[in-house]
Amino acid sequence: MHELSIAMSLVDLACEQAARMSSVRIRAVHIDVGVLAGVDKDALAFSFQAAAAGTEVDGARIEVREVSATVWCDACNTERALPQPHLRQCSVCGAAAPTLMAGAELQLVSLEVEDVHANR
Repeated sequence: MHELSIAMSLVDLACEQAARMSSVRIRAVHIDVGVLAGVDKDALAFSFQAAAAGTEVDGARIEVREVSATVWCDACNTERALPQPHLRQCSVCGAAAPTLMAGAELQLVSLEVEDVHANR
Protein backbone atom coordinates (compact mmCIF):
# COMPACT_ATOMS: atom_id res chain seq x y z
CA MET A 1 0.00 0.00 0.00
CA HIS A 2 1.89 3.05 -1.25
CA GLU A 3 -0.72 5.35 0.31
CA LEU A 4 1.05 4.94 3.66
CA SER A 5 4.34 6.25 2.25
CA ILE A 6 2.47 9.13 0.62
CA ALA A 7 0.74 9.90 3.93
CA MET A 8 4.05 9.80 5.79
CA SER A 9 5.55 12.27 3.30
CA LEU A 10 2.56 14.60 3.68
CA VAL A 11 2.87 14.47 7.47
CA ASP A 12 6.60 15.21 7.23
CA LEU A 13 5.97 18.22 4.97
CA ALA A 14 3.20 19.52 7.22
CA CYS A 15 5.36 19.11 10.34
CA GLU A 16 8.21 21.01 8.66
CA GLN A 17 5.86 23.88 7.85
CA ALA A 18 4.39 23.86 11.37
CA ALA A 19 7.90 24.19 12.80
CA ARG A 20 8.53 27.22 10.54
CA MET A 21 5.28 28.88 11.65
CA SER A 22 5.70 28.74 15.40
CA SER A 23 2.57 28.75 17.57
CA VAL A 24 0.24 27.19 15.03
CA ARG A 25 -1.77 24.01 15.01
CA ILE A 26 -2.46 22.30 11.71
CA ARG A 27 -6.18 21.69 11.29
CA ALA A 28 -6.20 20.32 7.73
CA VAL A 29 -3.93 19.29 4.91
CA HIS A 30 -5.31 20.05 1.44
CA ILE A 31 -4.03 18.03 -1.51
CA ASP A 32 -4.81 17.60 -5.19
CA VAL A 33 -4.86 14.05 -6.53
CA GLY A 34 -5.26 13.37 -10.22
CA VAL A 35 -7.56 10.58 -11.37
CA LEU A 36 -4.54 8.94 -13.02
CA ALA A 37 -2.27 9.18 -9.96
CA GLY A 38 -3.15 5.68 -8.80
CA VAL A 39 -4.05 6.78 -5.28
CA ASP A 40 -6.95 5.30 -3.33
CA LYS A 41 -8.46 8.28 -1.47
CA ASP A 42 -9.95 6.18 1.33
CA ALA A 43 -6.69 4.32 1.91
CA LEU A 44 -4.82 7.64 1.89
CA ALA A 45 -7.19 9.16 4.47
CA PHE A 46 -6.81 6.12 6.74
CA SER A 47 -3.03 6.10 6.31
CA PHE A 48 -2.83 9.83 6.97
CA GLN A 49 -4.50 9.47 10.37
CA ALA A 50 -2.12 6.63 11.29
CA ALA A 51 0.96 8.54 10.08
CA ALA A 52 -0.10 11.73 11.88
CA ALA A 53 -0.58 10.04 15.27
CA GLY A 54 1.77 11.54 17.84
CA THR A 55 2.99 14.34 15.54
CA GLU A 56 2.18 18.04 15.25
CA VAL A 57 -0.41 17.03 12.65
CA ASP A 58 -2.25 14.62 14.97
CA GLY A 59 -5.99 15.29 14.74
CA ALA A 60 -5.78 17.19 11.46
CA ARG A 61 -8.01 16.14 8.61
CA ILE A 62 -6.93 15.49 5.05
CA GLU A 63 -8.92 17.19 2.30
CA VAL A 64 -8.51 15.58 -1.10
CA ARG A 65 -9.57 17.36 -4.27
CA GLU A 66 -9.78 15.05 -7.25
CA VAL A 67 -8.30 16.52 -10.42
CA SER A 68 -9.86 15.43 -13.72
CA ALA A 69 -7.70 14.28 -16.59
CA THR A 70 -7.19 16.70 -19.46
CA VAL A 71 -5.03 16.51 -22.58
CA TRP A 72 -3.80 18.92 -25.21
CA CYS A 73 -5.33 18.27 -28.62
CA ASP A 74 -2.99 19.41 -31.40
CA ALA A 75 -5.77 19.04 -33.98
CA CYS A 76 -8.15 21.36 -32.10
CA ASN A 77 -5.31 23.43 -30.61
CA THR A 78 -6.95 23.38 -27.18
CA GLU A 79 -7.08 21.53 -23.87
CA ARG A 80 -9.81 18.90 -23.61
CA ALA A 81 -11.27 16.87 -20.76
CA LEU A 82 -10.88 13.11 -20.94
CA PRO A 83 -14.21 11.40 -20.25
CA GLN A 84 -12.30 8.09 -20.22
CA PRO A 85 -9.01 8.99 -18.50
CA HIS A 86 -7.11 5.97 -19.78
CA LEU A 87 -8.03 6.68 -23.42
CA ARG A 88 -5.81 9.52 -24.62
CA GLN A 89 -7.82 10.98 -27.45
CA CYS A 90 -9.67 14.21 -27.94
CA SER A 91 -13.26 14.03 -26.74
CA VAL A 92 -14.37 16.32 -29.60
CA CYS A 93 -12.46 15.37 -32.76
CA GLY A 94 -11.18 11.92 -31.75
CA ALA A 95 -7.54 12.69 -32.61
CA ALA A 96 -4.78 11.12 -30.55
CA ALA A 97 -3.85 13.44 -27.70
CA PRO A 98 -0.76 12.09 -25.94
CA THR A 99 0.10 15.28 -24.02
CA LEU A 100 -1.41 15.00 -20.56
CA MET A 101 -2.10 18.43 -19.07
CA ALA A 102 -3.64 17.36 -15.76
CA GLY A 103 -4.80 14.27 -13.97
CA ALA A 104 -1.60 12.60 -12.77
CA GLU A 105 -0.64 15.04 -10.03
CA LEU A 106 -0.25 14.41 -6.34
CA GLN A 107 0.38 17.77 -4.73
CA LEU A 108 0.22 19.36 -1.31
CA VAL A 109 -1.76 22.53 -2.00
CA SER A 110 -2.20 24.19 1.38
CA LEU A 111 -2.34 23.79 5.12
CA GLU A 112 -5.20 25.04 7.23
CA VAL A 113 -3.73 26.36 10.48
CA GLU A 114 -4.94 27.82 13.74
CA ASP A 115 -3.00 30.19 15.98
CA VAL A 116 -2.66 28.33 19.28
CA HIS A 117 -2.62 31.65 21.18
CA ALA A 118 -5.81 32.99 19.59
CA ASN A 119 -8.12 31.00 21.90
CA ARG A 120 -6.56 32.18 25.15
